[in-house]
Amino acid sequence: MLRIENHASFGGRQEVWKHTSTSTGTEMKIGVYLPPAAVAGQKCPVLYWLSGLTCTEQNFITKGGAQQYAAEHGLILVAPDTSPRGEGVANDPAYDLGQGAGFYLNATQAPWASHFRMEDYVVDELPKLIEQHFPVTDARGISGHSMGGHGALTLALRHPGRYRSVSAFSPIVAPASVPWGQKAFAAYLGDDPVVWREHDAVHLIAKSQERLPMLVDQGGADEFLADQLKPELLRTACEKAGYSLTLNLRPGYDHSYYFIASFIGEHIAHHARALAG
Repeated sequence: MLRIENHASFGGRQEVWKHTSTSTGTEMKIGVYLPPAAVAGQKCPVLYWLSGLTCTEQNFITKGGAQQYAAEHGLILVAPDTSPRGEGVANDPAYDLGQGAGFYLNATQAPWASHFRMEDYVVDELPKLIEQHFPVTDARGISGHSMGGHGALTLALRHPGRYRSVSAFSPIVAPASVPWGQKAFAAYLGDDPVVWREHDAVHLIAKSQERLPMLVDQGGADEFLADQLKPELLRTACEKAGYSLTLNLRPGYDHSYYFIASFIGEHIAHHARALAG
């Protein structure tokens, strides 16, 4: 782990680190915000943030406005890159496949399988690194936006016991049923829709044995709402499964970081309540 950025922020430190990943076989970058309590050496809970299509570790830490709230609640924020990158890593000219579009799963199909192992990276390798290098408790939450909202929901549902809370902004809740997910899943996982459903929050909710505090915010003026996001499918699935969901539909808000910055304080508080103690 090598620190490549270090900035004072709300009494804490916004840092960026890089390291060679055993999961992806590439160099990965991570944004880490340490609240004042962590800078002073106190162990703090960790909130993992997964960003969306085209993003890097920079988008959330520069646009999300989360540091102020993390400082107040004593949460460490960890924001990894969205995919492996670099020479020799498979890519696609489109923005929604390849580098910048890892979809937080382990690819099984060539040419993606050798590097695109973001599920292993986020769930296993990254927490071990964070727990080795920073003063953290064993309390973890996970959140994200768009593709990263999909990742937050599915990783929390696929790995019971790893997280105590989950939230998302504008998540792709049913990727097996919408163009973004279908394109990525066909490339990364092959053509079997049954396999796709194992990475689809709407399908995973139906068999979930764990009940995490789940918060979802969706902008009513989001240009991707009808075709790609479909939050009503998540609400219906949660109602059928008896899974408690707080779904906020925010009139006038779009898919941008202006939306995230407007409500990130509520999400930080949501996780802080679940991760306390």
